[in-house]
Amino acid sequence: MSRTQDFLRRILPQVVTLAVVLGLIAAVYPGFFDISMANGRLYGSVIDILNRGAPVALLAIGMTLVIATRGIDLSVGAIMAICGAVVAAAITSGFGLAPALGLALAAGLACGLWNGLLVVLFDIQPIVATLILMVAGRGIAQLVTEGAILTFTHEGLIFLGSGAIFGVPTPVAIWLAAGALTLLVVRRTALGMLIEAVGINRRAGALAGVGAGALIVAVYMVSGLCAGVAGVIAAADIRGADANNAGLWLELDAILAVVIGGTSLLGGRFSIAASLIGAMIIQSVNTGILLSGFPPEFNLIIKAAIIIAILVLQSPRLRGGPRLRRSGGRASPRKQAPRDQAPAEKKERVPS
Repeated sequence: MSRTQDFLRRILPQVVTLAVVLGLIAAVYPGFFDISMANGRLYGSVIDILNRGAPVALLAIGMTLVIATRGIDLSVGAIMAICGAVVAAAITSGFGLAPALGLALAAGLACGLWNGLLVVLFDIQPIVATLILMVAGRGIAQLVTEGAILTFTHEGLIFLGSGAIFGVPTPVAIWLAAGALTLLVVRRTALGMLIEAVGINRRAGALAGVGAGALIVAVYMVSGLCAGVAGVIAAADIRGADANNAGLWLELDAILAVVIGGTSLLGGRFSIAASLIGAMIIQSVNTGILLSGFPPEFNLIIKAAIIIAILVLQSPRLRGGPRLRRSGGRASPRKQAPRDQAPAEKKERVPS
């Protein structure tokens, strides 16, 4: 099987699920697939899904790499708030666009470095290490904004949230470019294989010569960088920095997107493309619930039910088919040789 066929087979369940979700929305809302051009920008419900799903898609890129190393990053939502606060504070303080973006992305990298060092140097479990910044991050963002919602009118920064490049909304172009670049780096170099090796067995990877510690720190820094870009887009979209609500609970959507994409929480094999499709599935469900007119109280319930259905369809037990069971009811994990049959490697004695 060629590499292209293996890639298509890998993302086929996510593509089919996304098509089914979009088809159900179109059945309820007939004009769902209508796309129009106005003021040099594409408009439509499908474009809105791609645009509104940009923060989760960016978070899912970094989260996929972290989970592939058998870790998890609960702080990405808080990092979004920090980076949004930093870029807004820099712009309102008179900095130019490039220095403001540089400060925000540096803050994201610093947050990722903090998480990675806690995991590698102090051997703290990733869920606990990142929970610290998840709790403290919004307090840091409020210190940056001095407890206020900072607003700005800088056209260059606003372009990142609501502008368009050749008719495509800028956030869509950014997450597509980030996903393509990451996919190219991890699949056209040995980096992806090294990440999978560390995720499967960190100690074995280190004994084989892989710099496991440095690799894990770098992965958390990439996650922080992706969260920083998502925070800048979120702040640019609303033309202000809201430390309390920016990126709130988006870390859970990012984890769900990665899980829907088929990446195991136990580390190992991963797929950036499948995680991005998973992010679009989540955003499609959100948009579909709003368009269908369901009360907001049903939003999370319907979303959870659809996600459970997707995960059940992807479960190894269902995809592997029914297993034979013994009369006692326990599954037989492996086929055992008869007791009266000698092992194949046992040598027969020859009398001298």
